[in-house]
Amino acid sequence: MNSTFVKKENNEVTLKLNIPADDFNKAVDKAYKKMRGKFNIPGFRKGKAPKFVIENNYGAGIFYEEAINEIFPIAYAGAIKDHNLEPVDRPSLDVEDIKKGEDVELIVTVTVKPEVELGEYKGIEAEKNEYNVSDEDIEKEVEMLRERNSRLLAVERPVADGDTVIIDYKGFAGEEQFEGGTAEKQTLVIGSGRFIPGFEEQLVGKNVGDELDVNVIFPTEYHSEDLAGKEAKFEVKIHEVKEKELPELDDEFAKDVSEFDTLEELKADIRAKREEAGKNRAETEYKDALVEKAVESAKMDIPASMIEYEVDDVVNQYAYQLQSQGLNMETYLKYTNTTMEDLRNQMKPEAEKRVNTRLVLEKVAEVEKIEVSEEDLEKELERYATQYKMELDKFKETLRGADVDNIKDTLKMSKAVDFLADNAKKAE
Repeated sequence: MNSTFVKKENNEVTLKLNIPADDFNKAVDKAYKKMRGKFNIPGFRKGKAPKFVIENNYGAGIFYEEAINEIFPIAYAGAIKDHNLEPVDRPSLDVEDIKKGEDVELIVTVTVKPEVELGEYKGIEAEKNEYNVSDEDIEKEVEMLRERNSRLLAVERPVADGDTVIIDYKGFAGEEQFEGGTAEKQTLVIGSGRFIPGFEEQLVGKNVGDELDVNVIFPTEYHSEDLAGKEAKFEVKIHEVKEKELPELDDEFAKDVSEFDTLEELKADIRAKREEAGKNRAETEYKDALVEKAVESAKMDIPASMIEYEVDDVVNQYAYQLQSQGLNMETYLKYTNTTMEDLRNQMKPEAEKRVNTRLVLEKVAEVEKIEVSEEDLEKELERYATQYKMELDKFKETLRGADVDNIKDTLKMSKAVDFLADNAKKAE
């Protein structure tokens, strides 16, 4: 089998694949063996009719389509390799007239990865942000630690803002009790804004054992159309009132919440980690800015199919995030009153940015001969194994060839970004 490069227009390539008659006949024989059980021929048991008998009954080309399905993937893969092409879409196939005993010609049209003309990518300049850590930042984080380690204590006093109350309630719209508006021993933090506006405020000043009516108006954008914008009454009973007790801010607190013996050591560790995070953020933003400038100065004509496939990936990733939050795509679209087409259109700019960035970084890696060594790959695999809390050998056993290729590609892109940063013009 051989192939001829016919033409290339924009990002579309046309190839002519020549299938020798002998190879095609072998494919026809395979098709016959695969399909013969489908034919009922008088005088023969099902699946036992000779090939020529089936051809005489159904036509000489009865097995041609299946034969092409058999031989095309092999011929196509060979042509792609011979002409060093990188398809980005499924090929379309046109078959020339097939004459028995003659070679078969297949005309293939496929969209390939576009050529990238790099613009300025060495000596580019971008500002580098600074994220300084203030004493106020440290105090805020310490207060968050106190909040997480607080406890609730039952109190015998009127409800105040910030208290946690345990209540029963029944909701009525007019005289009718509405669905979903009833609960027993429900926990509610006063001031959290979890309930309908005006509900929590009416509990302030009340005591354990009090029974009261809480009157509210549902928001006009409330998810239930039956209740949106309508007045409602809740019959409420207060069972418990609890206040939050924060731990004392001292060395004992530091020992309880960390591996440090003193509060000052804990604060020093918080500062060091925040400073490190600030440096990493600044470095990431700096590199992103350099990549963006390199992409802006490059020239390329992106096929629509590449963008659409990337949109597929973005949407699938979003669906996975929703799933981790206990939602599915259908529920999300219904809740947000959005169609899948709307969502895909929203995702398209991000998909286009990803494709442009990847193509430019691939071109930088190609031009600058950036490669991923076995040592680079091994270190990255060790990092992944540590991340997933697995032994390296066990982690490697979970990987397929495509997984390793993806890791190497990601590493190469990362090295290309580092190249841009190493060769950037340093801001004064």
